[in-house]
Amino acid sequence: MLRLITDIADPLLDLIRDDPVRPEISREFRVTEKRFVLALVGDDRARAMVCVGLRDSVPERVEDLAGDCAAPTTAVFYTIWSYVAGSGAQLIFDAVAAIQADWPTVDRFVTLSPKTEMARRFHLKNGALVLRENADTINYEYIMGA
Repeated sequence: MLRLITDIADPLLDLIRDDPVRPEISREFRVTEKRFVLALVGDDRARAMVCVGLRDSVPERVEDLAGDCAAPTTAVFYTIWSYVAGSGAQLIFDAVAAIQADWPTVDRFVTLSPKTEMARRFHLKNGALVLRENADTINYEYIMGA
């Protein structure tokens, strides 16, 4: 089951302590304006978590996720981690479906990934393409419905 987290008091948000990519990002940053966390939950525990920002462009840095945008067109997955093998990939695809249903203006799904071999393998294995390499990050894009 996919669970949307938009409240900084949600106990599932305590699991950001396990974020291997961007543990320094505060609870408040993750769940304000057009940013939220999605958790794939099963067997009464989190199986995987992803932080998402809705934007009107593809960001190069985490700071580019700040602020609001009136009509988001791009969902940015800026950190993901899993507790159960295979759950991260399932979470990405479930998240895309939920975002498409709730935000019909969003038609792009990209990442703001670290420049690591693990991130590269994960995203390429799950069908993403390299969109752009930035100074400190890489944007992968998931082409849905292609």
